[in-house]
Amino acid sequence: QVQLVESGGGSVQSGGVLRLSCAASRFTGAYPCMAWFRQAPGKEREGVAARRSTGSTTYADSVKGRFIISGDRAKNTLDVQMNNLKPEDTAMYYCAAARSFCDWRLALHLPTYDVWGQGTQSTVSS
Repeated sequence: QVQLVESGGGSVQSGGVLRLSCAASRFTGAYPCMAWFRQAPGKEREGVAARRSTGSTTYADSVKGRFIISGDRAKNTLDVQMNNLKPEDTAMYYCAAARSFCDWRLALHLPTYDVWGQGTQSTVSS
């Protein structure tokens, strides 16, 4: 059974930095693409950043220039470095993977992914 486990969430002040990590139970390079999503209270889950097995990346406009997604095949992890955090970044962050197929045009869309982690909370105070 494929598993994704997130870690690294926490509480920081505005302008601070957090690094989230997603540990996969299988070789991350086997997934056509992986991504980070987030969900704030009362809002829909949204795609934040995605990474293709080829190394290509894409970001939501709201985090472009502040977040960096990266993968470590040796450790089977997918990380996201979150810089210059803002209160509106406060959310539960989820790691996701597409097991067999990934339409890169839909890399930040929920239906692209069929494996999800349990999430890790990140809170940014002003």
